[in-house]
Amino acid sequence: MPSERTYFVYPTPMGRITIASDGAHITQLVFGPAELEGACTPTALTNDAANQVQEYLAGKRKHFDLPLKASGTDFQKRVWSALEKIPYGQTRTYQEIACAIDAPRAMRAVGGANNKNPLPLLVPCHRVIGKNGDLVGYAAGLKIKQFLLDLEARNS
Repeated sequence: MPSERTYFVYPTPMGRITIASDGAHITQLVFGPAELEGACTPTALTNDAANQVQEYLAGKRKHFDLPLKASGTDFQKRVWSALEKIPYGQTRTYQEIACAIDAPRAMRAVGGANNKNPLPLLVPCHRVIGKNGDLVGYAAGLKIKQFLLDLEARNS
């Protein structure tokens, strides 16, 4: 039986987010409203994801307990897996992520994979910073990245 793709737009304290599902997994999170593949209708799974995001933004949740399925290359998936291991309230550099996946010279490629992360926030690409500690690149913008890092620092 084919999976049914759905998505829905949810309000959050940092603006609206769009959460997509294939029926069994969360497949995408987009900052802002977006029209994605499938029916625009909430499901128990997208509602659960939205509730967990709300708890995270309220400082009440440090880990997401959701079935995730991200589409990408093998390299991207290795990077995203490494991102999931960054503890709440901590950061890593692009170089540290590259080393963690045994590709120490692939900092730019790590940045590219970070940029293609279909599940930002749930797969915490906001925890990756430049080697000098600067905030660099984030799908939702650097203000949101700083907001998320500050939120985690306050609640660690």
